[in-house]
Amino acid sequence: MILAPFADWWRTFETRSYPGVDATFIHAFDDLDVMAGNGTIALELLEDLPRFDAIVIPWGGGGLSCGIAAVLRQLAPHVRIYAAEAETAAPLAASLAAGEPRTVDYTPSFVDGIGSKMVFANMFERARGLLDGSLVVSLSEAAAAMKLAAERNRVIVEGAAACAIAAALSGRAGSGKVVAVVSGGNIDLEKFAELTK
Repeated sequence: MILAPFADWWRTFETRSYPGVDATFIHAFDDLDVMAGNGTIALELLEDLPRFDAIVIPWGGGGLSCGIAAVLRQLAPHVRIYAAEAETAAPLAASLAAGEPRTVDYTPSFVDGIGSKMVFANMFERARGLLDGSLVVSLSEAAAAMKLAAERNRVIVEGAAACAIAAALSGRAGSGKVVAVVSGGNIDLEKFAELTK
């Protein structure tokens, strides 16, 4: 593992390399094979729940959202597909509203599995063609969703996954059966306890 400042981490994703590391770089979100792998989530979902009306997917770099959306556009074109972002880092919503990639203010928070200052241009183009929009939630909505998932489902979810749940619960994804992709549970338990008390 290499610990690096955020700016260096971001530059690595832009350049697809890191100084001093001679290795094959596999992009975490802007890679067709990674997106195809993420698309299998849609296949499993359609197998378990053949009919649903909307889906909300956490937006980090876009690979998860675009991979799932690509499959759904082919196999279930009636489904409304939304990204979920936190209010402290919502570049996709700003970019979709502007019609082009935009840079936004980024404030670190407990929602650390998604969010950044900008959307990569090629991921924006994919998202614009596949998604119906981005639903931005507040940190308090995300924390409430974390608590709800723990109380009702006995599942510990991280901030990114909580954003999808919060957006689905808000009603902004529309009526009918709305699916929230719960993408992870990587959160410090002390922080989780503080947020959900």
